[in-house]
Amino acid sequence: MTASPTLYDESAPRPGSPLTGGAHLDSTAHIMNRISDQLTSQLVSLDGRRRPGAPALVVVAHGSRDPRALSTVRTLLDRVRALRPGLPVHLGHIELNTPLLTDTLAGLEARGTQDAVLVPLLLARGYHVRRDIPEMAANAPVRTRVADPLGPHPLLVDALHTRLIEAGWNPSMTSAERRRSAVVLAAAGSRDPDSAVDTRRTANLLAARLGVPVLPAYASTAAPTVPTAIRALVARGRDEVAVASCFTAPGRFATECAQAAPWIASAPLGTHPAMAALVLHRYDRALAARAVPELAKVSA
Repeated sequence: MTASPTLYDESAPRPGSPLTGGAHLDSTAHIMNRISDQLTSQLVSLDGRRRPGAPALVVVAHGSRDPRALSTVRTLLDRVRALRPGLPVHLGHIELNTPLLTDTLAGLEARGTQDAVLVPLLLARGYHVRRDIPEMAANAPVRTRVADPLGPHPLLVDALHTRLIEAGWNPSMTSAERRRSAVVLAAAGSRDPDSAVDTRRTANLLAARLGVPVLPAYASTAAPTVPTAIRALVARGRDEVAVASCFTAPGRFATECAQAAPWIASAPLGTHPAMAALVLHRYDRALAARAVPELAKVSA
């Protein structure tokens, strides 16, 4: 079994953008990314700080009964603030934890904030991204725009790769070792088919990075389960199967998936530096996406 073809997120940092350098304009998507980067850069002053009036960043977490989850998310937000001093960064939850997103948005109005970008701290599309967050945003007392979820994206794969190495994955495996190895990408799961599409794309990106098969699996709702995926890989002669935790923070799902690992299991992505960079990337892309049609109106 060979790794699946790599599928890249069109909103990923591209050659030719300020994130990567160089020039590469072989598609309309690349050209639009260049334009978006230039528009976004106009919102940043010479010292790297956001100009006054830039929309607030609201990170939207799911919420968890596990206290480690809230602690992890708060630490991640501190990393985001350190990367973008001067940008107002707030937290809102869909459920289970406070502050709830509705309360955070109401609080922004009380502070005099007029605009906000909501970045879902979710790793794939699904019901929360498609319905819950947009509905909360539509009823907000401030102007809002909703960014894409964090995955799929190469920065997410950077975090997954690092966490696997921290757990014991050898990036310098021999060819023989790679033929015996594989990874199960453990995600939460959703009934929304778009969620499975995004998780498969993340698995493809990780497979291309590792040079071994990566099979997506789920903690609930969707199939296959993590134990089923592990058994399928072992049946194909993959004796060393690692579990890559595709969760933002510790919790029941992440713990259960890790316990199913026959070899090594990586920690949740949490406060990895790439996660903070990815939150800001989604924020910037949402601003740029809004700026492009507004620029078109001015030019018409």
